[in-house]
Amino acid sequence: MGSMSIWHWLIVLVVILLVFGTKKLGNMGGDIGKAVKGFKDGVKGEEDKPAATTTQHVADKSTIDVDTKEKTKL
Repeated sequence: MGSMSIWHWLIVLVVILLVFGTKKLGNMGGDIGKAVKGFKDGVKGEEDKPAATTTQHVADKSTIDVDTKEKTKL
């Protein structure tokens, strides 16, 4: 009673296909596959590089550098 049989899973699959459609499910599957591949490439790329080159400071031109000053009490 606690485990689901193959017929239960087939009915769930048919309902999902009817709700989302095959095209949308195919697109979602492709997007998930690209995301997983990108993650794997990113992890693999980090392992190949030496530790000194992974931390590079890149100046972002959209930020503004501001000097902070301590507030003095009157």
